[in-house]
Amino acid sequence: MKKDFYEILSISKSADAVEIKKAYRKSALKYHPDKNPGDKEAEENFKLAAEAYEVLSDPQKKAKYDQYGHQAFDGSGGFGGGGHGGMNMDDIFSQFGDIFGGGFGGFGGGGGGGPRRAKGSNLRIKVKLTLEEIANGVEKKVKVKRKVQAKGVTYKTCSTCNGQGQVMRVTNTILGRMQSASTCPTCGGSGQILDKRPSEADAQGMILEDETVSIKIPAGVVDGMQLKVSNKGNDAPGNSIPGDLIVAIEELEHEFLKREGENIHYDLYISFPEAVLGVSKDIEAINGKVRIKLEEGIQSGKILRLKGKGIPSINGYGSGDLLVHVNVWTPKTLNKEQKQFFENALNDEHFVPSPEKTEKSFFEKVKDMFS
Repeated sequence: MKKDFYEILSISKSADAVEIKKAYRKSALKYHPDKNPGDKEAEENFKLAAEAYEVLSDPQKKAKYDQYGHQAFDGSGGFGGGGHGGMNMDDIFSQFGDIFGGGFGGFGGGGGGGPRRAKGSNLRIKVKLTLEEIANGVEKKVKVKRKVQAKGVTYKTCSTCNGQGQVMRVTNTILGRMQSASTCPTCGGSGQILDKRPSEADAQGMILEDETVSIKIPAGVVDGMQLKVSNKGNDAPGNSIPGDLIVAIEELEHEFLKREGENIHYDLYISFPEAVLGVSKDIEAINGKVRIKLEEGIQSGKILRLKGKGIPSINGYGSGDLLVHVNVWTPKTLNKEQKQFFENALNDEHFVPSPEKTEKSFFEKVKDMFS
């Protein structure tokens, strides 16, 4: 089970952006591989801290993590490429320009002493899912157009940054000489510029290519949730890292069922005779029909709860319920005999409303449903 991001950085959920950045800097300095050569545990903690910061420093990602936990980003492990949300050392070190500035460049191993690999742009798609697919999880194959390096394209070292992808600037301040790094304006951070390109390639040596990508979507996702498939976005020039494919979930409306979080609602309409005599009914559920028995004299507005027949929790904490709302259908037209029957029943004590004291009001039922 993955560790909680707040626990990794030793901060509370109420921590602000400044506290989050400070905690990450402290943790990254402590566990940096160059300070702990050969220490696998330190390297693991270093990666965990970077992953935690990547999520908690982004307000949107943080909000989703607070609501759905780790599953909001990597589902059952199929979205992030493994244990660290798809982050490799290049992803981690690329954060240091903002967090540590030039002062962190003293470490080797890619932190600032070596070339910085550029990352391609992300691609975004929308995937429409039925309620059944959301409840059971599904694997979708989608075709995307990606920018990839053309065959035969060659690059050469950028003379502006000497292949570093960054240019350093030293300024004099009242605190002394300060060094800062910024992305190279010539190569855009890749450290390389175009040398030779095929005729079909664009000015950066790229071509558009169709690729079928398999996306494993875990059960319990919600409308608007975004999932990440690492390295399935666009390439960047030179020795770069592909961007990511961002998958936005769109939930299709079901004909009979209405979703509310992990619970499902179903409106069941029965006739007056069925309500009086009791009846067995087949009702719609996510994975087929379910037979339920209604007792004699069931009242309109009764809510029957079928445990575990709803949507699975994306965090793996069981499933919601199926709530069946019983509605007694009142006929709008009657023939002469039927009308006479009900006229005779007007003064019959069996038809006089007599709710039991234990019978809950409509508002109490609604309150129970949402509690």
